[in-house]
Amino acid sequence: MIEYKTSEKIDTKQVLDLYENVGWILYTRYPEKLVQALEQSLFILEAWENERLIGLVRVVGDGITIIYIQDLLVLEDYQGQGIGSQLLTNVFDKYSNVRQKVLLTDDTIKTRKFYEKLGMHSTDDGYTLGFYKSN
Repeated sequence: MIEYKTSEKIDTKQVLDLYENVGWILYTRYPEKLVQALEQSLFILEAWENERLIGLVRVVGDGITIIYIQDLLVLEDYQGQGIGSQLLTNVFDKYSNVRQKVLLTDDTIKTRKFYEKLGMHSTDDGYTLGFYKSN
């Protein structure tokens, strides 16, 4: 059975394993920065099966006018089982009165379908315009 919960203490090893599993190695290259970023997040919700971290969603922002969904990860073996959808749905419920819910992600057919299924709109669909700068 999968349990969704917030955690008071970050399990660094399991978090690093999760990020590595999904190929987010730019995060795992500097584990101390990842831990610090997690600790300074507005909200983190984790998905656990027994004692194993299998998914995580991380939110940053002010929690009043805007939230930014920074990370949504599910172990590869658990993808396609509704875990990512449940993590995001919990975020949408928690921040239902926040007007702007934003995220950036890879532009693939799979990711478009996933986020559109959850009621999100791409910035290229005519509603908004998005910009970013990355180092």
